[in-house]
Amino acid sequence: MPKGVNSADLTFRQDYFDDPAGWAALVCLLKDIFGIDIGPLQQLGGPDATSMPFGWFDVEGELAANITAFALPFVLNGRIVHAAGLQSGAVRPPWRRRGLYRNLTVKALDWCERQGFEAVILYTDKPSLYEAYGFRAIAQHRYEGAAPELSAFAGPARLLAPTNADDLALLQLLLKARSPVSTSLSVAANAAMFLINTRLDPDVRVSFMEDMRAVIAWKMDEAGRFSLLDVVAAEMPSLAAILGGLKIAPGTVEVLFRPDKLDWVGAPQPMESGTVLMLRGLGSEAPQFPAMLSPMADF
Repeated sequence: MPKGVNSADLTFRQDYFDDPAGWAALVCLLKDIFGIDIGPLQQLGGPDATSMPFGWFDVEGELAANITAFALPFVLNGRIVHAAGLQSGAVRPPWRRRGLYRNLTVKALDWCERQGFEAVILYTDKPSLYEAYGFRAIAQHRYEGAAPELSAFAGPARLLAPTNADDLALLQLLLKARSPVSTSLSVAANAAMFLINTRLDPDVRVSFMEDMRAVIAWKMDEAGRFSLLDVVAAEMPSLAAILGGLKIAPGTVEVLFRPDKLDWVGAPQPMESGTVLMLRGLGSEAPQFPAMLSPMADF
């Protein structure tokens, strides 16, 4: 039992996403603390099947503190790293400074070690909180440059709406068969995060290029800059084909992942973000080159 907590006050629970009340308690916690609603994830196929939540519940069933581990294999320099991610870390204000979060973090990391994960990654706006557990910050870089000449051979793309049953089924099918967007650094599978991020960020557009069986997650700002967030396809199309399919000719392009499979070269730029990507494990194998994980894999 963490310091300052009476055993009658809280109950520890693990692996409670199959319990509707447990899932609802997490949805409520994240909405109250961060203003983020992950409730729609249930209509988008549910949380990641590998998720392992750890939490302290009060006598009324409210979740006082939570952290969730899940499998997050990623590609690093051409190989698949057997990694885990940590997400949904939160403590309600009345229960802070009692050791609850430290207790859950240790439990989650112990579980990751028992599962044999060789690395753990997370995003945080408080990096110093995790340095004591062996995490270190990984610099994130986007790539920016001129748009290539549009490919004239790409068929037209159509916008998808994940709230539409047919579009959701198509997305789920393609997400299962996707290839990583980069051979240097990219997630190998992230279906649940991709789908919920289409709901959490209303500016994200999701288009389907039928002739290439590719889904494009993208944005366009008022200055005419095209942002490529992710590509879901068994075989990556070139950036020229993507822009041709979307029928847009932007002045500037930014790619929010390492673009080594896009047949396009951009200049790496530090990514300005309120959150830091942190890695535990891998030692000297950790990425030393400018790159970032797709925002559609944010967790």
